[in-house]
Amino acid sequence: MAASLNRAMIIGNLTRDPELKQIPSGQNVCSFGVATNRTWKNQQGEKQEQVEYHNIVAWGKLAEICGQYLGKGKKVYIDGRLQTRDWEGQDGAKRYRTEIVAENMVMLSGRGEGGGGNDGGFSAQPPAPSLPSEPSAAPGNEIKIEDIPF
Repeated sequence: MAASLNRAMIIGNLTRDPELKQIPSGQNVCSFGVATNRTWKNQQGEKQEQVEYHNIVAWGKLAEICGQYLGKGKKVYIDGRLQTRDWEGQDGAKRYRTEIVAENMVMLSGRGEGGGGNDGGFSAQPPAPSLPSEPSAAPGNEIKIEDIPF
């Protein structure tokens, strides 16, 4: 039996300030955009650059943290899964949006770069029972740049 894997890991800069909302059930949701850049040289040796824009959605405690500490221009690491939503537009046409549902977030901007002051990692998953309940206090949730496999 073949296993499936739905994982997205990006490092980039926020394209807009996070928008934090509360849905009718009382759960927090935060959405924001992140841009990633890819640079390479073409066959003529000229530098080329391509920018990709990603829609990010965070839920629960992670949504609160993103809404409080992130801002436009800040560098961030996001780890999550891809999800595509569909809906019917006002014109009756079917619309689609692919998002990264964040499960982990690490602020990478330093204090001098307008960073949130804490470069720790935050996770949407509950910590292990032996760890404190506050994600920022759980050292096992931090992902260091050296640990990212690319």
